[in-house]
Amino acid sequence: MGGGKAVIIGDSKTDKTPEMFIKFGQFIESLNGKYITAEDVGTSTGDMVNVSKSTKHVTGLPETMGGGGDPSPVTAYGVFMGMKASAKQKWGTDSLSGKKIAIQGIGHVGENLVRLVSEEGAKVFITDINQDTLKTISAKYNAEVVSLDGIYDVDMDIYAPCALGATLNTENIARLKCGVVSGAANNQLADEFVHGPMLESKGILYAPDFLINAGGLINVYSELHGYDRKVAIQHTEAIYETTLEVFRKATTEKISTIEAAKKIAEERIAGSRQ
Repeated sequence: MGGGKAVIIGDSKTDKTPEMFIKFGQFIESLNGKYITAEDVGTSTGDMVNVSKSTKHVTGLPETMGGGGDPSPVTAYGVFMGMKASAKQKWGTDSLSGKKIAIQGIGHVGENLVRLVSEEGAKVFITDINQDTLKTISAKYNAEVVSLDGIYDVDMDIYAPCALGATLNTENIARLKCGVVSGAANNQLADEFVHGPMLESKGILYAPDFLINAGGLINVYSELHGYDRKVAIQHTEAIYETTLEVFRKATTEKISTIEAAKKIAEERIAGSRQ
């Protein structure tokens, strides 16, 4: 399996229709299985049901239809595993109890991550564009609400970007007061060749996003082989050891954690071809 992503341009709150996703499914079907679509930002399990009306090449379907349902909880669990591995590397213990964690973006993944770290005893700071969501999650998990821009100035141990990408830019990194960056967002670094080294120069350990947010992909991939939530969770737990492997390689070879993650991925792909 390779990688791929489809984008439907529009406002997910106002522009979505069942017909749109049925039409999208027709396009997916025309690719004859070369691309398999799934739920992501701005879409839902219900949208995938509409896609399934015109193609079989779709995952993220409800469990009642043989799918795995919303992959967000599994994505969050993978990020949680990566975060614990990061804590182990940085502080010598993977416990998050007492750690101050700032989570930016309280969508499906962010909310589940708040739950997981709160259950482990972390002090949680949250921010999001949706004020109603913040009020609900703050009350539910005793999390402290901070402003959208103020999240970068929080005295924290771990910064977890879980909204859209490129929040780690020159200005924001300069403001960070943390030891670890470990979150769910895609493409967190505005420029990996500039901002990866900038994090490192500040002594901030970076857990590569494409590694620790892989739980959702693992979950939907599991649907292709007869979905079993326990199996998906077991595979997602492996993110912990893989993250530690990346950190070891980065240290041994004196390269960035992003480079280390890519090298391990390339080695695995090359090995599978032999």
